[in-house]
Amino acid sequence: MNRAALPVVLATLLLLLFPLCLMAGQVWINPFDPAGAPYSANATVILAQLRLPRAVLAVVVGAGLGASGAAMQGYLRNPLADPGLFGVAPLAALGAVLSLFMGFAVQPFALPAMALAGAAGGMVLLALIASGPRTGLAGGVALFTLAGMMLSSLAGALTSLAISLAPNPFALTEIVTWLMGALTDRSWHDVALAAPLTALGLAVLWRAGPSLDALTLGELAARSMGLDPAALRWMMVLGVGLVVGAGVSAAGVIGFVGLMVPHIVRPFTDRRPSSLLLPSALAGALLLLVADALCRCLPLAGGELRLGIALSLLGAPFFLHLLLRLRRGLA
Repeated sequence: MNRAALPVVLATLLLLLFPLCLMAGQVWINPFDPAGAPYSANATVILAQLRLPRAVLAVVVGAGLGASGAAMQGYLRNPLADPGLFGVAPLAALGAVLSLFMGFAVQPFALPAMALAGAAGGMVLLALIASGPRTGLAGGVALFTLAGMMLSSLAGALTSLAISLAPNPFALTEIVTWLMGALTDRSWHDVALAAPLTALGLAVLWRAGPSLDALTLGELAARSMGLDPAALRWMMVLGVGLVVGAGVSAAGVIGFVGLMVPHIVRPFTDRRPSSLLLPSALAGALLLLVADALCRCLPLAGGELRLGIALSLLGAPFFLHLLLRLRRGLA
């Protein structure tokens, strides 16, 4: 495949599958013949108010997670890097859990606001811990990774504490259900919240693309080309923090998208981080859109399969495959 044609192919697939995913569900709806669909009186409402915002949100969140995964793998120069490694996603999840724990989630926009506050706090802490006037590029990347792992562990421990101290069974159920990650019952309000923040984060990551390309040549070569490690670090914190925080605030914890998508599209590119950002965003949007439609179609007694669980079931074997491939390469 022509490398320049990859974004066009992915965008075309996205446009073709989008209306099909609107039709998909345990009740299939033909938008061209709503009168003939089951529950025809509500067909228009189901399409416009339930499935359409859900599909748009899947595209927005998937694009953010896919591009942030490609940027992280380029920045850390580690093919196993994932946006959750930064600690921003766990801290965003902690903010949302606290809103449920303290009962604030009944107020409009309280849950996404606290999730975004958790992501913002994680971004600032990560940048402050990993930055310093004497921190070199290689040392900054290592410290950046370790700081993210520390913040992830802390957020995970505090989230577990909130679950164990849940004031009532209803709060416990809400917390556990939200942590599974899903696009169920999302509305245009969620789209209006997540889309601008994701677009801003993607713009920051796109701006960081040339610096990420220089970084692939090594630290000395990158510095000789005028790379500013501190500026790149802040761009990564801001870009990844915005897209991951927006995604978590709208859909809960959805993992492995940022890990899988760059690996799927990388063989069809020239492997430069900047050329991987757009295909990863489109492929991430496509993956989340199709996965959510399939989750909606599966008949389960307790409702539908949670999107976060489905992607974890898909992502864990994929991660194991990468580990085995890296092991064979090092042998």
